[in-house]
Amino acid sequence: MSRLRRIGAEFRAAWSAFLRRRTAVFFTFFFPVIIVVIFGVLIQTQPTGGGLFAEPPGWYLPGYLAVVVLFTPLSRVGSEVARHRDGNRFEKLATTPLTRGEWLVAQTLVNVVVIGAAGLLLLGLLVAATTATVAVSPLVVLLVPFVALGVALFCGVGAILGSYADSQDGVIAASNGIALPLLFLSETFVHPNMLPGWLPTELSPLTYFARGVRAVTYDAAQQPGVLAEFGGPASLGAVGYLLVVTALAAIAFTLGARALPQTD
Repeated sequence: MSRLRRIGAEFRAAWSAFLRRRTAVFFTFFFPVIIVVIFGVLIQTQPTGGGLFAEPPGWYLPGYLAVVVLFTPLSRVGSEVARHRDGNRFEKLATTPLTRGEWLVAQTLVNVVVIGAAGLLLLGLLVAATTATVAVSPLVVLLVPFVALGVALFCGVGAILGSYADSQDGVIAASNGIALPLLFLSETFVHPNMLPGWLPTELSPLTYFARGVRAVTYDAAQQPGVLAEFGGPASLGAVGYLLVVTALAAIAFTLGARALPQTD
């Protein structure tokens, strides 16, 4: 079998395994809906009132997307790796032509499809249920690579967690322990002006995802001619952040693939 066919076969197997876990399917799509309903509909934003939700609704779109891009790959891939270790499946996998990198590519593609669908649901619900607007411009197509690369990045981190955690419960605890601080300290739901100046938010990979998505969906609509931090118009800023996310995704994915055990 060629590499493409091996990855395709593993993708179909992983996709079928995901669909068989109906609880996982339900909460993958239900969780972002709950987040939007709680924060976007019930709490809402107060653009002139100060406080945590002091920005317009559109400013928080990267935060809502970050929920599924961050939490789902970390827990799903980490748990899948831990499950394979418990069942000695990596030892069996070592007897096949499928490499560890190809296995992780297939798992990542499944997550890209699932999270992409959940992201579309979240985006549509946010626009329909709140006053948030998304910039209608050619830049909006960059949402696709931002989400796909963000998923790949945290799939790599999830593979590392699953390879070194002592159990599936340990993976869940570790992923939550990493995801929760990142979610609120990476310029997603909390404006950087509200964070301490000494806090190095630039060390979080989620920061660049949030900045890029915001440049595409919010900044481009609010300030079409604004100069971005990369020294050019908003489009250059979005592309610059995309390049950073691409580099981080490549590093995390490579480390995750190398961390996968060959035998158990």
